[in-house]
Amino acid sequence: MKRITLAERDGWRNTAREVGFGFHEMYGEPYWTDDAAYAFTLEQIERDIEDPTQALHEMCLDLVADVVKSDETLARLNIPEAHRDLVRGSWTAGDRHIYGRFDFAYDGVSSAKLLEYNADTPTSIFESAFFQHNWLIDQIEAGQLPGVTDQFNFLQESLVEVFSQFPKDAIFHFACWTKSSEDKGTAAYLMDCAVQAGHRVQLIDIQKIGVDAQGRFTDTDNRTIDQCFKLYPWEDMLREPFAKHLKPGCFVEPAWKAILSNKAFLPLLWDRHQGHPNILPAYFEDDPRAGDLDQVVLKPFFSREGDNVTIRQDGAIVEETDGSYGGTPRIAQAFAPLFHDDGKHAVLGSWVVGDRACGLGMREDSSLITRDLSRFVPHIIVE
Repeated sequence: MKRITLAERDGWRNTAREVGFGFHEMYGEPYWTDDAAYAFTLEQIERDIEDPTQALHEMCLDLVADVVKSDETLARLNIPEAHRDLVRGSWTAGDRHIYGRFDFAYDGVSSAKLLEYNADTPTSIFESAFFQHNWLIDQIEAGQLPGVTDQFNFLQESLVEVFSQFPKDAIFHFACWTKSSEDKGTAAYLMDCAVQAGHRVQLIDIQKIGVDAQGRFTDTDNRTIDQCFKLYPWEDMLREPFAKHLKPGCFVEPAWKAILSNKAFLPLLWDRHQGHPNILPAYFEDDPRAGDLDQVVLKPFFSREGDNVTIRQDGAIVEETDGSYGGTPRIAQAFAPLFHDDGKHAVLGSWVVGDRACGLGMREDSSLITRDLSRFVPHIIVE
């Protein structure tokens, strides 16, 4: 594994805008990196990333099957009592899921270490599936990369396959906060995959969803919403006034993903698989064992985009971020060093679509904590 540099493509910013990637820059800062890539061997991809991702996904599903049976554990995960039957019913009904992203620390030598599972509303799928693939093709055609260069990227075909498994007799709605260019771009890409799978689709702002007299969710044309992808977290959904109307089967990701999108599942996973090479020791912050970690990362259960994360080494704070999750329950996870090169720290985002490990996206930052503006960098497989 190494970071390489090469010439950026002529006119790539215009290309990005033309294909709906207007958020290649956000808040005046570059987000997409066109003049660099992370290079892996095929063995590193298959042995150290793809296989562990597949195994961890299956471990997570086994964990959910047990957690839904225990009110005590659901309470420990801060699932509201009023909605535990929703989470449980979603799992027992076999509600379909679409995708998720495991974030790993990996240096190309040691085993990849699971940092967290973005199982509910992961973004960067468009960049991973579509735009970095186009980048690869363009760089090969420009002679910047050998013709045999590859990527770990079966994302788009996997997404189309998964969408094809959903019923096609009703409109497939896609809901997000449409004022966010990143959220809207992500939803638009997934809608395109759904169209390729044979669906009729409709975008709706998450704030515009209504409820009719029968307690059914409706769109702005008063059509019933029968299935809806929502780029909105379950921990917020369950605390909204409309939560009393939630039922299994309507929203994707399904309600059982509230267990896996919650960092409190990491201590449960460690308890079941202590010593596993891809899982870091993790405990609830009030667990006495948390105090035994010399190098520790403290993360709120529901923190997103790296908010309110604290890294401590030998009792001293090394890095810390602010955010809106201060004062909420946290876990303590053993610190794992990230790949580091030229002042940049890289996190691997390993994608699962349906039940298949099928792609990789890289993010890097000068900080040890990956944030919303951390840059996306394409990757390649070389021999």
